[in-house]
Amino acid sequence: MKQVVLLFGRTGLNFFVHFYRVCAYLGAAVGQLRYVHFYRRQIIEQMFRLGIGSIPLVMALSLFTGLATAIQTAYQIASYIPKYIVGSIVFQSEMLELAPTLMALVLAGRVGAVIASEIGTMKVSEQIDALESMGVDPIGYLVMPRLVTGVTMFPIIIIFAVVVAVTGGFYVATTMMGVTPADFVRGMKEAFRFKDVWVGLIKATIYGGIITLLGSYMGMETEQGAKGVGVAATATVVSSSSFILIMDYILTRTLLKFY
Repeated sequence: MKQVVLLFGRTGLNFFVHFYRVCAYLGAAVGQLRYVHFYRRQIIEQMFRLGIGSIPLVMALSLFTGLATAIQTAYQIASYIPKYIVGSIVFQSEMLELAPTLMALVLAGRVGAVIASEIGTMKVSEQIDALESMGVDPIGYLVMPRLVTGVTMFPIIIIFAVVVAVTGGFYVATTMMGVTPADFVRGMKEAFRFKDVWVGLIKATIYGGIITLLGSYMGMETEQGAKGVGVAATATVVSSSSFILIMDYILTRTLLKFY
């Protein structure tokens, strides 16, 4: 019993220590925003690599998400609800939940792991120490540009994801499920509310911040050489995915209640 208590105690203590350190990194990165003009080249580079570079993958996966959502919706309501409801369910499901949350989980693997690996490799090869010796703040040079990229590019990526997913849902609903184009569009119009768009974009912004911040933190804290880089990348994906799902519940409950 004593060993169990000690195990949970150490686990809880480690969690709060890491949580405090992540918040400290966040505060330091926010403090570096006053030098955003100085680091504009790094920001643009990260936006291209992590943001624009992720769009093809997101669009491909969003297409199949929209196809599956439309088929499942049409199947479930076939005998009970008018078919034009398919359009409303596909749009709201993608905008509120599937596009921001599912794509964030995908990007946690692509973007988060890349960030942790890059910064972790720099840490174990002492490149970060070299930056400090030259008077360059590693937080401003490495963490802040990636955090800015996450909170600005992820909402844009999610807009592409929603458009592609709804287009895929429209195609499969009108060609395979007996839903007319007019009915699908009617369902979208009846379901469209600006608050749904804002909720989806707010989720995407927060998820982008979580992924890039945790990836940067894990990379900056990397130890034990090449093995540590792999551990950091794995920890980034696991922790980012966990926090995304936790925040999904919190944000959905909070935003839909007050909007």
